[in-house]
Amino acid sequence: MLSRSIADIVSALRDGEFSATELMTAALDRHAQFGERLQAYKLFDAEGALESARAADQLLASDNDVPPLTGIPISVKDLYGVDGLPTFAGTRRQLPEKWSRDAWLVARLRGAGAITVGKTHMVEMAFGGVGINPNWDTPWNPWDDETHRIPGGSSSGAGVSLWEGSALIALGSDTGGSIRIPAAFTGTVGQRTTRGRWPTEGVVPLSHTLDTVGALTRTVEDQIYFFGCVDPKWGDPQTLLERLDSTELANVRMAVPQCGIWDDCERDIVDRLGRVLSDLGNHTGSLVEIDGGLLDDAFELSLGRRPITSTECRAFLETELPGWLEILHPIVGSRVAQGLTLDDPEYLTALEDHRTLASQADKLFEEADILVLPGNIISPPPVADLADFDRYGEANAAILRPTYPISALGLTAISIPVGIDGNGMPIGLQLVAPGGQDEELLGVALAVERELGTASRSLGHPPGLLDH
Repeated sequence: MLSRSIADIVSALRDGEFSATELMTAALDRHAQFGERLQAYKLFDAEGALESARAADQLLASDNDVPPLTGIPISVKDLYGVDGLPTFAGTRRQLPEKWSRDAWLVARLRGAGAITVGKTHMVEMAFGGVGINPNWDTPWNPWDDETHRIPGGSSSGAGVSLWEGSALIALGSDTGGSIRIPAAFTGTVGQRTTRGRWPTEGVVPLSHTLDTVGALTRTVEDQIYFFGCVDPKWGDPQTLLERLDSTELANVRMAVPQCGIWDDCERDIVDRLGRVLSDLGNHTGSLVEIDGGLLDDAFELSLGRRPITSTECRAFLETELPGWLEILHPIVGSRVAQGLTLDDPEYLTALEDHRTLASQADKLFEEADILVLPGNIISPPPVADLADFDRYGEANAAILRPTYPISALGLTAISIPVGIDGNGMPIGLQLVAPGGQDEELLGVALAVERELGTASRSLGHPPGLLDH
């Protein structure tokens, strides 16, 4: 039953084909089978999830008009507040009680009937795209059954929880790519929503300039169902799904930005994406190459000359969590410590440069509706290879290379799985749209998924995991 789309599962629950308790039991069984090896969760609440599933069955039996996600199991990144559960944000110390109250997005999902099964591991303070956390556990990328490879971060347990089968929606956050990166590395789907589309209230911040909230799902169709459930504009996932399912690729103009992202991309990934683009080119309205130099400029600004993220993270710690900077692991703490003060002229100049670049983003869409880029430019390396700080830094920069510029320019983007690299690891295709066009992007992504196939069809299943 877990292998079906969320929309199909919701319909089956309402028709009495199986109960929410049976669905949850199947999800908990998957965690019992694979949880110890995959290490997706910081905290797993099997008892609470099963109790909530029984309550969902009572609701399903007594009322035909139930919330759209009633009985659906979800995982939550451990920087979201969840009523009654502790929050660590990847650090060694539990955060104050104020961070154990439902975040806005958690409340929206709870109101839609979803059931939290646990809180997933993450990079400390969400500061990094690799996915490693020396304080606790680094989830195991399920696509390599023998070697512990990184899952991508900072929402490192999110994609893993989906393949484990214990969750059908996995909440994450995306500052520089922390939803799209683990989606690309684990063969799942993840969208960076337009900044400000959804409140970040109740989520431990990394950068108030760049933070967004959202989720990873197994398919684009599931992503649309999730979006339709939580977005205040919709509230009716089926209506949104039907509307976006009418998107025709023949009416979509796509562009491939020529920039350093492609130059830095590993050859087998370039080759696979080239074949994908050739296929898409036969179905889209147009597929052209454009100057993508603005993406290179945005990357240099974000991770090179101007420490916006480190400055804002440091300011939060010093204001809200005094003494926390000293307990951070050096892999994160040394970079946060480089942050400036919020009144430092260099930081203020960085913000102004950031706004200037973002104001130019429309130029990228003069000949196209959608930009096409890699979701990842390297294969997920083994965790053991990144023990050296310099090698970790090199990997982190490469991992953020295709995603951070999109964040800096205020765009919305989604990573969808499109193939396997030479190491047998997933490859993500990143589709990018102007800020504010979240639904339009999802419609195009759904049309691409209809053309290329879902991950389970086009990639198969990770070694060692049963079909769920």
